[in-house]
Amino acid sequence: MLDQMRTHAEKIFRSSVAAVDPYEAVKRFVRLERNILHLGREEQELQQIDLSGFDRVLVVGGGKATAPMGKAIEDILGPRLHGGVINVKYGFTTSLSRIQIIEAGHPLPDENSVLGTKKILELLDGAGEKDLIFSLISGGGSALLARPAGEIPLEESQAITRMLLECGASIDEINAVRKHISLSKGGQMARAAFPATTINLMLSDVVGDKMDVIASGPFVPDSSTFEMAGEILHKYSLLDVPPTVGAYLAAGTRGELSETPKEGDPAFDRVFNVIVGSNILALEAAERTARALGYGTLLLSSMMEGETREVARVHAAIAKEVLKTGHPLSPPACIISGGETTVSIRGNGLGGRNQEFCLAAAMDLDGVAPRVVILSGGTDGNDGPTDAAGGIVDPLTVRRGREAGMRSKDFLDNNDAYHFLQKTGDLLVTGPTNTNVMDVRLILVR
Repeated sequence: MLDQMRTHAEKIFRSSVAAVDPYEAVKRFVRLERNILHLGREEQELQQIDLSGFDRVLVVGGGKATAPMGKAIEDILGPRLHGGVINVKYGFTTSLSRIQIIEAGHPLPDENSVLGTKKILELLDGAGEKDLIFSLISGGGSALLARPAGEIPLEESQAITRMLLECGASIDEINAVRKHISLSKGGQMARAAFPATTINLMLSDVVGDKMDVIASGPFVPDSSTFEMAGEILHKYSLLDVPPTVGAYLAAGTRGELSETPKEGDPAFDRVFNVIVGSNILALEAAERTARALGYGTLLLSSMMEGETREVARVHAAIAKEVLKTGHPLSPPACIISGGETTVSIRGNGLGGRNQEFCLAAAMDLDGVAPRVVILSGGTDGNDGPTDAAGGIVDPLTVRRGREAGMRSKDFLDNNDAYHFLQKTGDLLVTGPTNTNVMDVRLILVR
C-alpha cells in the first residue's frame, strides 16, 4: 500500500507543477488579434492595447521561470517583438530567437546577475514614450536581478543575502533589505522605464501573492523603507553587517538617499502589474488529481509560513488525527497545503526547507501505522542548494535510517536532511521545472 501511495503522491505533485507551467500561464493571459493586444483571461479581460501606437516592443525580466515566459511572448508577438534581455538561473533556459538569455546565480547573485541587470537597466533607460515593455518576473528574480547600489561590492551584497537566508528571516524581510541596497528592486525598474508603457507579468512565489515582494517588486510600488530595513537587521541581531551595506542603509535612514518609489509615484502611471500564476492554482490542480485517484480532499491553505520543523509537526499531527479519529477527513484522504516556510541554519549539512520538513515529519511519524505518506516539494524542482525538489516520507523512513546506521535527530540537528533522505530513498527528484510558485505539501492517509 505504501508504494502505491508514494506513487500517487508524486503524481499529484507533478500535476500541481504542470498546472502552473509558465508558458501556458502567459498564453492564457496574453492574446494578439491583428494589432490589438488583449490582456487577461478570455472570461475576464483586463486591458486592450493597440500595438500600432508603439514603435518598439521590448522584453526584460528575471527569475527561474522567465525563459518559458519569454518563449510564450515570442510565439505571441512574432516579428512585432524587437528584442530584450532576461536573467535566468543556470540551467533554467530554453531556445529563444529574439530575447537574449543570461544565465546567472541563485540563491546568491553573481557577476552574471550584475551584468544582465546592467544590460536590462540600459535597455530601460533608453526606452521612450513610444515603446512597450513586457516585464517577465518570477521567483528567483531578487538574486537574478542584482545591481548593488552606491559603493556596495557584489561580495557584500552576497554576504548580507546569505546572512538573511540563514537567520530565518521571511522573504518579505529579506526583500525589504535587498530593495534598499539595490538599484533594480522596489519599483526602481519602473522609474528607469518611464515614460514607456510596461506590462509586468508575474508568476508569484510569495505567500499572499504580494506584488511588491515577488522578485523584490522591480516594477511595483515599494511599501518598505530604509528604516524598516535597519529594523530587520536589528530584529535578527545581525551585528556584523558588511561595512558598505551598513553605511548605505544608515545614510538612507538619515534621509541622505532617495527612497524607493512609493504608491502614487508617476513612475507607475504606465505600468500594468498582473499575476499570471500562483500557488493556489497549483494546489487546486493537486486537489483535482487526488480526487481522480480516489482520495477525499481538503485544501488547507496556500499561505503556510513559519519555522519548517514546527509546520512539519503540525502536518504530522494532522495525519495522526486522520488515522485515529477520521478528522478532519476520513481515509482515504489527501490534505494539501502550500506556501513557504523558513529554516534557521544551525548546522553545516546539506538540504532545503522541503527536505527538512520531510525529515522532521518522518520523525514524528516513526512508529505510526504504515498508512501515511507525506510529500513536500518546491515547484521549481530545486530545494536549497541540492538536486532534489524535496522529499516523500512515510512511517518507515526513520526505521530505514536506523537500519543504515543513522540517527535522524543528528541529521536534523545538522540541517543535513538531504543525506539522510538520500540514503533512505526518500528524496523527491524532478529536475528543473522552469516554474516557481513556492511549495506544495501533501498528506496521504489510507
